[in-house]
Amino acid sequence: MLRFFLIFLAIQAALFTAELTRPVQQAIVIPFTESIASLSAWLIKAFDSGVIAYSNIIRDQQSGFAVAIEAGCNGVEATIVLVAAMLAMPTPWKLKLIGIGSGFLAIQFMNLLRIITLFYLGQWNRTAFDWAHLYIWQALIMLDVLIVFLIWLRFLPSKQEAAHVG
Repeated sequence: MLRFFLIFLAIQAALFTAELTRPVQQAIVIPFTESIASLSAWLIKAFDSGVIAYSNIIRDQQSGFAVAIEAGCNGVEATIVLVAAMLAMPTPWKLKLIGIGSGFLAIQFMNLLRIITLFYLGQWNRTAFDWAHLYIWQALIMLDVLIVFLIWLRFLPSKQEAAHVG
């Protein structure tokens, strides 16, 4: 357990440090965040044609209300925590990659749901928006990470199964 924890912390430190560098921000994080804004606006347009997205902002043209998807709101940090946990586990790379891919999709699905609900909540009540943004959704996203990790662990072969396969 100590080995897992130390590797987990080291991988997180490396990934968070890399994420904060200008080249990674410019090449990956900013374009990814803008694509999340575009995808969110596209999904919202199914219910509200007056929504536009530009850069990392989603705006309702009628009310003028807008949300900006900033660092911490794009799912990147949650994904880093999940990736670090999965990479720290002593499992075959194939299982790690499957877990990381499916975990990334689960986190981004939940994050899209988060962005869309906050977009509508903000138009309804600013206090409710702030509370949901700062407390409810922060906890739910990290709970999503934990649940994805625990489900992934559940599907890993036991040591006896792995010994019979290899």
